[in-house]
Amino acid sequence: RSISVMLRVTDVEPLNGYRLRVSFSDGLVREIDCAFLLHDALGEPLRNRDYFRQVRVDQDARTIVWPNGLDPAPKLLHGDYELPSPARRSQAAA
Repeated sequence: RSISVMLRVTDVEPLNGYRLRVSFSDGLVREIDCAFLLHDALGEPLRNRDYFRQVRVDQDARTIVWPNGLDPAPKLLHGDYELPSPARRSQAAA
């Protein structure tokens, strides 16, 4: 069994709406529609655009994090576990 290098987020840039440009340790850079994070108690504050833009990379957690502690897994952001998003479908149709 081979040991894989732990995937981590290296950079994040807020874009328009609820989108982020996220860079990963394997060289991938993705623009991610984060509308899927806007639910539940931790996701609710992200609906405020100013709060959403407070995202930063947490070197210890190896992913992005907001002030309330919401820190989605790097593999989720990387696209390894892509979630269908109604917002993404509607943007693709536009």
